[in-house]
Formats: sequence, C-alpha cells, structure tokens
Amino acid sequence: MLTLRSSPASPFGRKVKISASLLGLTDRIQVTDADTLNPEDSLRQQNPLGKIPALVLENGETLYDSRVIVEYLDHLAGGGRIFPAGWERFAALRQQALADGIMDAALLQVYEGRFRPTEKHEPKWIDHQADKVRRGLDHAEAYLATPATELHIGHIAQACALGYLDLRFGGRWRENAPKLVAWLADFEARVPAFAKTRVSA
Repeated sequence: MLTLRSSPASPFGRKVKISASLLGLTDRIQVTDADTLNPEDSLRQQNPLGKIPALVLENGETLYDSRVIVEYLDHLAGGGRIFPAGWERFAALRQQALADGIMDAALLQVYEGRFRPTEKHEPKWIDHQADKVRRGLDHAEAYLATPATELHIGHIAQACALGYLDLRFGGRWRENAPKLVAWLADFEARVPAFAKTRVSA
C-alpha cells in the first residue's frame, strides 16, 4: 500500500488524489494527514523539506513533490495515461506549471495572512502574488478554457488551482473568467473525484 501524506485543503495533494482516481489507483493509496508545522510529525523524515504532498512507497522510499508523484502514478498505471506523447506532453506540462504557479502564489497570500499579524502584512508582496494569479487566470481564460477530449495532467492541475481559489478567495476569479467557469463545470461533470476531494472553508 502506498501512503500519501497530505492535508484535505492542499491543492497539490488534491491534484495527486484526482490523478490517482483517473488512473484507477485510489485503492492502492492510503491518505494520511500531515502537519507541516509539527516538528514531531514524521513528514520531516519522509521529505526533508517538510512539505506536502509526499508519497511513501511500499519499499519505504518517498517521492515528492506533486509533479514527481503524478508522474510516478502514471508510470504505475502503464504510462501515457495523463501525460500525452510528443509535443502534447510539453503543452500539458506547461499548463501544469502555470496552474502550479497560480496555486503557489495563492498559497503565499494565504500564508501572509495566516502567519503574520495584520500590522506586519506587506501589501506590495501580497499584490505581487495576486498579480501572478491574475495574469495566470487571464492566460488560462484566453487559451486554456476549451474542454478537452482527453484529460491530462494540465487539466487536473488547472481544476485544482481554480478549486483552491474558490476555497480560499471566495471564488472571486469567476467574475472575470466566464470561459473558465464553464470549463471547470465540464471538468467536474466528467471527473467525480473533483467533487469528492472538495473541502469547505
């Protein structure tokens, strides 16, 4: 049995969970919560960075981060399932990179509010991260909002990024991204794991 160390709200952990579902590997993975702030949590031995998600293999080795884990799961499922061949692979990886970047910038904004007192918030830093999210969404709205025939890792990551913005930012992205709103509705209709991995604020 594989063990996925994550947390329910992690968009990167959600990416792994949805990938596992699409690959038919959910039954081979046990999900256990990890506390990234607790020095006593075994996560820091499994991943020296103390970050989630981390996948503990049956031989005791650990894979991290989410990009590596989803590649491994695709390999377990026979390869080429959520990673296309040829140029389409690089297009999918690029879309994943964009979505991961949106998630990173969104997380940094959340952490600023969570770990620093209000009087020490740095507006320029928050605006810098928010602008990354805005530019990423504008690009996705213009170029990545057409439902695909075959889903790949880029689509999974994009759905998780939008889901995280719904969770932590009240879905405000929806006001200026009607194509992405429709795209996400299509993704959710096709991928039951998206609803199953949703958490409330």
